[in-house]
Amino acid sequence: MYKPVGKFPDFPAIEKRILSFWSETRAFDLLREKNRGGEKFRFQDGPITANNPMGVHHAWGRTLKDLYQRYHAMCGRELRYQNGFDCQGLWVEVEVEKDNGFASKKDILAYGIDRFVEDCKARVRKFSAIQTDQSIRLGYWMDWDNSYYTMSEENNYAIWQFLKRCHAHGHIYRGFDAMPWCPRCGVGLSQMELAEGYRWVEHTSVFIRLGLRGRANEALLVWTTTPWTLTANVGAAVHPNMKYYKVRQGDWHYYVGAENWDARREIETDQVDAGGKKRRTVKLQSVASHLKALGECQIVETLRGEDLIGLEYEGPFDELAAQQQPGGHPHPGDWAGG
Repeated sequence: MYKPVGKFPDFPAIEKRILSFWSETRAFDLLREKNRGGEKFRFQDGPITANNPMGVHHAWGRTLKDLYQRYHAMCGRELRYQNGFDCQGLWVEVEVEKDNGFASKKDILAYGIDRFVEDCKARVRKFSAIQTDQSIRLGYWMDWDNSYYTMSEENNYAIWQFLKRCHAHGHIYRGFDAMPWCPRCGVGLSQMELAEGYRWVEHTSVFIRLGLRGRANEALLVWTTTPWTLTANVGAAVHPNMKYYKVRQGDWHYYVGAENWDARREIETDQVDAGGKKRRTVKLQSVASHLKALGECQIVETLRGEDLIGLEYEGPFDELAAQQQPGGHPHPGDWAGG
């Protein structure tokens, strides 16, 4: 018989009661003993950075991981239950710099790299213990006495051994690449580090007129938020099945995507000021409104994208001499022709 649930259940008390029950009955240990020798299932825990207490997003992810492992355990499979802690990374170093009141990388050199490294390790040990307690409170079943740390000698030696084998087989090469860079930290940034600080920002975008060769006063109208990439521009994409307008404005005719002509876009974003954070709507003008602001304009023809394929235009920086440099990692199977 089920007892009625009270109107105001004390969830923290219920959590502690369940954790005590699991501890007293050795539920986790008995489950591992029961499944020992069964079909093996290996779950590799992607470690979270031991740099601060866990956030709600960590709890969400770990809850899903726990459900996944519990399912396979209920199927009788033997799991290793090894948790991991990410100990290396820019964020740990930045937080240690803040704790020590450093203003630049020169302060680290004056302080001593060896002392700085030890401070980073101490921070990892501190917050890995806090995250362990939080995860246990969450009900996350793991072998908490056997967690792996990316700062361990075993982990680093394994990485060096892997790289040595890759080098022996010719899979490592020296090359050049464009990547995000942090001038303050003096390091390249990963996509994760970029996404960590992602936020909406407002800045000026640019419309570019690309005059068509052999067609006087006709041009493609191109919009971009990254004008610095135009120096490397070698093409403009059109969809063969999309509709395009030929628009007359002054002495020029522009080819514009029909769907974008009157489209008005709105983006909701957070704005933080002295009064706190509030939601606001940013409205983007349509292409039509931009052109009409310069004078009268008129749609004179509707085309399909296939009608524009093969047209050539004058690039914005065609007058610059092209430079040829060896490099890259071409592959004969690439669709671009190697």
